[in-house]
Amino acid sequence: MDTPTLLMWTLGPLFAVMSVLFVFRIVLTWYPQVEFGRFPWSLVYWPTEPLLIPTRKLIPPIGGVDITPIIWFGLVSLGRELLLGQQGLLRMI
Repeated sequence: MDTPTLLMWTLGPLFAVMSVLFVFRIVLTWYPQVEFGRFPWSLVYWPTEPLLIPTRKLIPPIGGVDITPIIWFGLVSLGRELLLGQQGLLRMI
């Protein structure tokens, strides 16, 4: 198996899982009383929070609404499309 194919097989599921996790984080921003330390919310919290912390320093919550999960969902979607999309870099190699 060549390197671009191997990267596609590993990055594809990674991008998919991160997209789903960020969608859950977007929905969970509507429920501020959720305890992220408890199961099953910790499964969403721990993989995404290291990315959200530095982003919150750059973009603080607007009107009490945390928009950083939306930004990261957009970045993950853009990265998936640029690398793995129909005309993505890894497909063109």
